Amino acid sequence: MKKVFKLDFLGRDLVVETGELAKQTNGSVLVRYGDTVILSVCVMGKNTITADFFPLTVLYQEKLYSVGKIPGGFIKREGRPTDEATLAARIIDRPIRPMFDENLRNEIQVINTVLSVDQDNSPIMAALFGSSLCLGISDIPFDGPVAGVVVGKIGKKFIINPTVEELEQSSLNLTVAGTKDAICMVEAGAQELSEKDMLEALMFGHEHIKTLCEFEQKIIDEIGVQKQELAVASIDEELERAVREYATKDMLAAIQIKDKLASYERIEEVKNSTLENFAEIYANDENIEQILKDVKKVVDTIEGDEVRRLITDKKVRPDGRAMDEIRHLDAQVDILPRPHGSALFTRGETQSLATTTLGALGEHQILDGLGLEDTKRFMLHYNFPQFSVGETGRYGSPGRREIGHGALGERALAQVIPSEEEFPYTIRVVSEILESNGSSSQATICAGCLSLMAAGVPIKKPVAGIAMGLITNGKKYTILTDIAGLEDHMGDMDFKVAGTKDGICALQMDIKIKGVTKNILKEALAQAKKARLEILDVMTDCIKEPRKELSPYAPKIETFKIDPEKIKDVIGRGGEMITKIILEASNVSTVNDKDAVKVDLEDDGRVIIYHTDPEIIKKTKEMILDVVRVVEEGEIYTGTVTKVEDFGCFVELWSGCEGLVHVSQLAHERVNKPSDLFKVGDKIVVKSLGYDNRGRLNLSRKDALPKTKEDVKKPKKEKKNQGK
Repeated sequence: MKKVFKLDFLGRDLVVETGELAKQTNGSVLVRYGDTVILSVCVMGKNTITADFFPLTVLYQEKLYSVGKIPGGFIKREGRPTDEATLAARIIDRPIRPMFDENLRNEIQVINTVLSVDQDNSPIMAALFGSSLCLGISDIPFDGPVAGVVVGKIGKKFIINPTVEELEQSSLNLTVAGTKDAICMVEAGAQELSEKDMLEALMFGHEHIKTLCEFEQKIIDEIGVQKQELAVASIDEELERAVREYATKDMLAAIQIKDKLASYERIEEVKNSTLENFAEIYANDENIEQILKDVKKVVDTIEGDEVRRLITDKKVRPDGRAMDEIRHLDAQVDILPRPHGSALFTRGETQSLATTTLGALGEHQILDGLGLEDTKRFMLHYNFPQFSVGETGRYGSPGRREIGHGALGERALAQVIPSEEEFPYTIRVVSEILESNGSSSQATICAGCLSLMAAGVPIKKPVAGIAMGLITNGKKYTILTDIAGLEDHMGDMDFKVAGTKDGICALQMDIKIKGVTKNILKEALAQAKKARLEILDVMTDCIKEPRKELSPYAPKIETFKIDPEKIKDVIGRGGEMITKIILEASNVSTVNDKDAVKVDLEDDGRVIIYHTDPEIIKKTKEMILDVVRVVEEGEIYTGTVTKVEDFGCFVELWSGCEGLVHVSQLAHERVNKPSDLFKVGDKIVVKSLGYDNRGRLNLSRKDALPKTKEDVKKPKKEKKNQGK
């Protein structure tokens, strides 16, 4: 039976419909937020799986019909998820995952289908709301509800779920999710926002999240069904006790080895020896396979427990650092000769090699998604090869993690990238992670910033990033600066903060517990600022400011303006004129040649020319100016004969500008055959007579020549009937 629930959420209707669509799922809701419509459903597998992890999948499916678009390409249907869809799925996954018992072994899928998009009402926030609610009303065990909002800031005022127009004016784009009690996920881009303002924005967002959670709970109380009692993975108490007695002492020693690879190797040895020991003890047991899985899980738990106990009780980190101490830092630029900018940033055993490439504006990325933005001028790509952690593994297209880390780095650096008017280039930064032991995304931001400065991109200020961690043990907690891989894996929070010396540019928080308090956030932000300033000092010691000159291998640029009405003339019919200019100026046979000059023509009349050779840029500019030059009536020009006919000669004044000298205008005396006087290629001085009513240029050689004595002496013809 269909039911409808409505909430007036800050002047906009949030409507939930249930009981009509997708009724064979465990739970389904249709969420309407303005004209944005999302179908959120959840389904749970009937059988448990044998894998030793909680099998949750969250999808966000973009449908281009939702914004009235037909997919590009030949197939004309949606293909692999866009980066935006992947990031949206991550935003939904991160706050709902901690709300499940991690020992569940039934596969659970949460599917969000975007049916209609109103750009002023976020489909991602509607999908997060729908995901939590469909789980809440279902029989799937879920400790929600959760909800999320976007927070903007215009002037001193915070705004919830800003419109597209408001976001353009906003100095903050913060996505925050949580329960009614605490915040559990943060994703933000900001224009150097202070720690105080960021904390205030987080708390402002959480106040409105409470309203959404209350609305969800009201619906759950009315139509929710009883949760299933599911079997969860458990371990025999006697086996667990035996494993702990055998492995704890050796594990404690192994995790305190400071070198990452040596520590990991010793930890692996402890795990293997423990497995071998219990494999021998239970060799004849018919459940040996499951027993060894349980042994492995207990050893992993010992590892986590000991890391947690050392930090919270003894204030000792696995590598011996103080709680707010950063690992050794090193920054270098000009690592590679041919990329337009390159840098190497190393923090402990995490290392990023970043490059910057500059290209023409026409080389921007084209986006085939649901947003209003259809091109992107600044891109940051993050690559994480398996060799960076000394392992073998899959190589192929980027996964969710690589897309997410790249987006975080891009968001941080985008805040300081110069405008298109200031620096009319497409900019691509690529981070290759060569070593990893925690927070490679923040190393990417540091290396990427250094490579931009080395490339001569006039960024507003240097940006650095740092990852903070949280270890809890009951009511006690410890915040860690610059978390290493083991602390990240075993900890409760990964809190990444990037910014300049003056404020925060990007923020991301993921947690494994159900939420964090205002005090924890405040302490983490303050500790992160101290670390960020330390890193910025190391970076500016390496390169103080962006270089004034570009790499010799980077395209040089010439920008000028023409009458916008003349753009069509520069392009020519079917692109003939611009193609001719590119081929002749570059001396190449095809416009796709790597040595061909690049020309961008903007609607406002801006012409931007790119090439590594200044002479080719100069020649291209001259040819374009020739096309748009206006012939002034009465002016004298020197041109070239391009065609000789019985009725006159065609003369080219400059490339793209041709006019006719009629036979009667060739000389003061009568000319019977123009070919007797001129041939193709001859230079000829002419005077402009202007354009006729059909837009044709008329020229005169006769009027450009000095008059002969005979012309001066020749009397004027008398008018008929004169003197009568």
